[in-house]
Amino acid sequence: MRTLVALCVLSAAGFSVAQDKEAPVVPPREGKTETIELFDGKSLDGWEGYSDLWSVQDGVIVAKNTEPLKYSTYLHTKDEYTDFRLSFAAKLVESEMHSGVAFWGEIFPDADGKVKDRVADRSEHTYKGHLVMFPSGYGMYDLFGRNGLKVDGGPAKAVGKQHDWNDVEILAQGNRVRVAVNGAAVVDWRDPEPNRIKAGPIALQLHSNTVPQEIHFKGLVLETFPKEDRLLTVK
Repeated sequence: MRTLVALCVLSAAGFSVAQDKEAPVVPPREGKTETIELFDGKSLDGWEGYSDLWSVQDGVIVAKNTEPLKYSTYLHTKDEYTDFRLSFAAKLVESEMHSGVAFWGEIFPDADGKVKDRVADRSEHTYKGHLVMFPSGYGMYDLFGRNGLKVDGGPAKAVGKQHDWNDVEILAQGNRVRVAVNGAAVVDWRDPEPNRIKAGPIALQLHSNTVPQEIHFKGLVLETFPKEDRLLTVK
């Protein structure tokens, strides 16, 4: 009976029971190490998303909606990645809803099989995979999967800025994800279900919401198959 109650509590909290098992150690994958500027500061070349929701202004990627969004939508790279280091800055300008960066997954226009019309419902650029969230709901999420992952958002919240620029570094290697915010290490997590990990696009999130939102991104420099196994922005 106690076990059943415990399972119910975990389910209600949005956590998968499988996350309680010890995560295996999957070593970093091997491949060509190169530095890629995902954003050229002038255009959205190399990216895909809704052109009325994503634009470039004054050297910054702007995500903005004025009408309600039924589903979270993403600006995603055309190329796919597994092991990487991504450094960028992000600023939540309007609304209190979190944004994030998704990876290790796939574009998922069916949105859990509930979409009647992909174009009308604006679900052509939804994402199924892992998500690092900021700045409101810091932590990690498994989109269209296990939902909330067991990552403490407290350390990031302590150093993050709600409506100002935040410098973020995401280091994804093997089944391990490390995150730094404004020079502080805030996440170190291994996926206990590494079979869920796949090469996928890097994607910026504009969250589903009923109110206007605006989020800015800049920088967006990616290193494939990082040579150094550490967060470089943490001193």
